Amino acid sequence: PNASAAAGLSPRGNGTGRAAERGSAVSVAIPLTMMLTGIVGNALAMLLVSRSYRAKGSRRKRSFLLCIGSLALTDMLGQLLTSPIVISVYLSGRPWAAMDPSGRLCDFFGFSMTVFGLCPLLIASAMAVERALAIRAPHWYASHMSPRATERCLLAIWAAGVALALLPLAGLGRYALQWPGTWCFISTAGGSAFAASFASLGLLSLVVTGACNLATMQALVSRCRAKAGGAQPGSRWGRIATETLLQLLGIMCVLSACWSPLLVTMLRMVSEHGAGPCRGGSQRWQLRRECDLSLTAVRLASLNQILDPWVYLLLRKILLRRVRQAASAVSKCSNAECRDRSVTLSQESRRTAA
Repeated sequence: PNASAAAGLSPRGNGTGRAAERGSAVSVAIPLTMMLTGIVGNALAMLLVSRSYRAKGSRRKRSFLLCIGSLALTDMLGQLLTSPIVISVYLSGRPWAAMDPSGRLCDFFGFSMTVFGLCPLLIASAMAVERALAIRAPHWYASHMSPRATERCLLAIWAAGVALALLPLAGLGRYALQWPGTWCFISTAGGSAFAASFASLGLLSLVVTGACNLATMQALVSRCRAKAGGAQPGSRWGRIATETLLQLLGIMCVLSACWSPLLVTMLRMVSEHGAGPCRGGSQRWQLRRECDLSLTAVRLASLNQILDPWVYLLLRKILLRRVRQAASAVSKCSNAECRDRSVTLSQESRRTAA
């Protein structure tokens, strides 16, 4: 789900899509800010990837850079295709049915949400596999992996996402208006196999990403210990390994925190043959609790498009710059201390000689 869809939801909505009937509805400035933040972040990430890809000496990193650029492009396209629709519905104050009597807009919205929700998860898995192969099987990676192979893999991921999202057109599953009537997504009514497939693929991609990242982290720790036990400590290698470990840990935490609640909620609703996210309670407090849990899951998933470029690229650039500045400051301080110490020693030696 995209950021604007999640931001436009209100626990007091009644499903009609009328802004005036949502009580303390979220201001439209919030979804607009989230949309612009995501677009700017992903555009900046694509710019940095483009510059790094054309730089000299980036041949070994081109496959990884292609994955990052594709992830940023996918997230930005998802926001551009869905956010304006949500904001328009939110501002109009009219029910979705009045704006989309044929239901085609709802199908397009659900299709876009499915494609641009599943593809980033699959691309993240591909990136984790690529990094694990580069660290644990460098010889195989050097002889088999190339930018062309990476491009084919990315095209296969996009084709798989589009094919899955088109299943409702063949009668396998359907897209439905979601509470409070400002967005459409996969219907979980009647134990939908389509919804179960989406959630299962998403959870499988999270498992693959986590397993590959853990394998990469274990290999990096082993190499650091080997370097530390050698004749030369390899401080530069240790710094790079530490930065990579922190980045991989951040990726795992962000993906798990953003997507696990929504995917698990979808599987639970499918297993319980739920008709909707806010129809699971017989009493009012149970209904409100169910709505709050569903809204929290959707909002967490919506943050993924905004956080992706920062976790994968921008924060790494900032971290590298900070580390270099700190190392430069430490070296300058140490050099100054050495000069002061040498001056002090020379003065003491002169006094002793005198």
